[in-house]
Amino acid sequence: MESTDFPQDPAGRGPSSRPGVDGGRRPSRRTVLGLGSLAVAGLVGCTKATTPDQMPTSAAPSATIVKNLEFRFGTPASPATLDPALAADNESFRITRQVFESLVGVDPDTGAPAPGLATAWNVSDDGLTYTFTLRDGVTFHDGTEFNAAAVVFNFKRWANLPDGLGGQPGQAFESVFHHHEVRPADDDAAAPDTKSATASEAADSGTKDQGTTADAGDDLGPSKRVKKVKTVSASYYQTCRAADRRTFVLTLKKPITGLIEALTLPGFGIASPSALRKYKADEAIGDDAGQIVTRFGQHPVGTGPFTYLRGDGESSALAANTDHWRHRTQIGKASFHVLRDPASRLLALRRGTIAAYDMVTVGELRDLVRQGQQVLQRDPFSILYLGVNRANPLLKEASIRRAMAHAIDRQKLIDSYFIAGTKEAKSFVPPSLGVPDGPTYYGYDPAKATELLKDSTYAGESIPFSYPLNVNRAYLPLPEQIYAMLSAQLTAVGFNIEPHPIDWEDGYLDSVTNGRIPGFHLLGWNGGYRDPDNFIGTLFGTTSAEFNYQSPGLRAKIVAARSMPNGDPRATAYQEIGEQLTQDIPALPLAYPISAVAANETVLRYPTSPTLDEPFDRVTLAT
Repeated sequence: MESTDFPQDPAGRGPSSRPGVDGGRRPSRRTVLGLGSLAVAGLVGCTKATTPDQMPTSAAPSATIVKNLEFRFGTPASPATLDPALAADNESFRITRQVFESLVGVDPDTGAPAPGLATAWNVSDDGLTYTFTLRDGVTFHDGTEFNAAAVVFNFKRWANLPDGLGGQPGQAFESVFHHHEVRPADDDAAAPDTKSATASEAADSGTKDQGTTADAGDDLGPSKRVKKVKTVSASYYQTCRAADRRTFVLTLKKPITGLIEALTLPGFGIASPSALRKYKADEAIGDDAGQIVTRFGQHPVGTGPFTYLRGDGESSALAANTDHWRHRTQIGKASFHVLRDPASRLLALRRGTIAAYDMVTVGELRDLVRQGQQVLQRDPFSILYLGVNRANPLLKEASIRRAMAHAIDRQKLIDSYFIAGTKEAKSFVPPSLGVPDGPTYYGYDPAKATELLKDSTYAGESIPFSYPLNVNRAYLPLPEQIYAMLSAQLTAVGFNIEPHPIDWEDGYLDSVTNGRIPGFHLLGWNGGYRDPDNFIGTLFGTTSAEFNYQSPGLRAKIVAARSMPNGDPRATAYQEIGEQLTQDIPALPLAYPISAVAANETVLRYPTSPTLDEPFDRVTLAT
C-alpha cells in the first residue's frame, strides 16, 4: 500500500500493439531537464499550468564520463526490510531492486517485460504451465550458483512462509497468487474470503469448516452471520520444479493473464538459498512498528548489479557487483540517505551532499527552477484515494458515503498540492491501461452533500480520519496539507472530523491496512506492472481490514476478469467492476499523481520509471 509503494514499476512506455486493457499503447516517458528558463507558474499546479508534455527539455551538459563514482540519493523514508519477499513499501524496494533480480525484467525504453534472470519463457496453450530458460553463468553475491534449484527454493519459500511473515497485504507472492485466500468449497465461481489457511499445504489439499459473512450488497444493511461452510484454497499456485539446471517450470491451478508482467515485481527478487539458510530468513527476531524484522532482511544477498554493504536505518551503502551479467556501470558505490522533509532534501541537493532525490513537491519546484536544477518526471501510474472503513458503523450507510464523495473538490486539491499534469481520478485504474470509466460520478457538490447528510441517520458523531506524518509518497506528496484540505471540505458540509495523525515510521501503514482506527484514511497504490488486476485485485480482491468492504459478488467478478484473455471483453469486465466500486464507495479515488526526481548537474542520465524500476547501474554521472 507503495507497492507495489508494490510495489514497484517499469520504466516509461513506448508503443505497443497489445489490444484491450492496455489501450493499444504504453505511455511515453516524460523527462524534464534544465528548467532554469521555465516559468514558475507552469509548475505549481495553477489552473492554467503548463503540462508536462509542453515542458521544455535540454541536452545534458557536456562532461567527461569516468568510472567508479559514488551516486548519493535522497529518500523520504527508511526501508522497512531488505527481504523483497516480505516487503510491501517502495522505500524497501528502492534498495532491493539494486541487490536482487527477478526472472523477468523490464525493458528500460518500452517498459515491456524483458529477459532478466530468465532469458526466455514459454506458456502452455491452457495458460497453466510456464517454462523458463534461465541465464547461465550467474552467481549470487555470496558465490552460490544461480540455477533452477535456487528458483525452486525461492518459490517454495514464498508459498510456505510461516504465519506472521507470509500472506501479508502488498507482498508480491500473495498479491499475484492469492495463496493464503480461501473460497467456499462448493462454489467455483465464488470469490476468495480473507481467512488464512493454517498451512499452505493443508489449504491446497483439504477443506475446513469456517464461518463466512454474507454480502451486505452495498446498501442492504449490516452484514450478518450465516452458517459455517466448507472452504478450500483460492490459490493460483500449484507447484514448481527444476526440469534441469537451466529450466524452471511453474504450474498454476488457474490462468493469470498478467503473470509475466507480474513477475517483474521486485517482490519476486530471487535470493541466495545459502544466505536464506544462513540468516534463518523465516524466523522473526523482532517487530518494528508492525513490520517483522529478520536477519536476512538485514543481510540481503541476491544477483543484482549492486551488493549490500551496510545500513543503519538512516542510510544504506551498496557496492557495484563487478561480476554482474550486464556490468557496464560507472557507479562504483551507491548510497541512500533518509531526508524526511522536502526542505532537507532540497538543501542537501543544493549543497552537493546528494546528487538526486525522489518525491519532489510543488513547493520545491520554484526553488529548483531558480537554481537551474533538473526535474525528471514519471508518467502517472499511481492512485491516491480517500479510504472508508465500514467497521465504523456510521460509514456502513450509503448516503453518508455519498455525502463524503460529493463534499470533495478533487480539482482544487490537485491544483494546490500536485505537480501540473496530475489528473483527477474517477476510477481505480490509470487511463493508460485502457479501462473506461463507468457512468457514475460524484462531482463536487457541497449542497448535495449537505442534503444527503441531513437525510441520513448521521447526527454529528465524530468520525476518525487517519493521515501520515513525516513522509512523502509518489501518490501522496504532502499528506498533512492534503488532509487539512479534505478535512475542511468534509467539515463544511456537516461532518465532524476527528484527526488521527500517525508518523509513517511509527506504523501508519500497519494501522490503516489492519483497520485499527476505522473511519476515513489517506492512502494510495503505486502500480507495479501493467495489468488492471495490479490495482483492482490488490485493493479489492479480498475483504481487507483496511476497508471492511464485503462483496463476494464483486470479488467473483475480479476472479473471473483475472483469467480472461486480453481484449475488449476483459476491458469491459474491469469497467463493470469499476462501476460497482464507484457505486459502493469503499474508497474515493482522488488523483493520478505525477511524481518526480530532482537531480543536480552531475547527473547526465537517470532511468525514471512509472513503476519505480530504476536500477542505479543505468545512472550516468559526469565530473
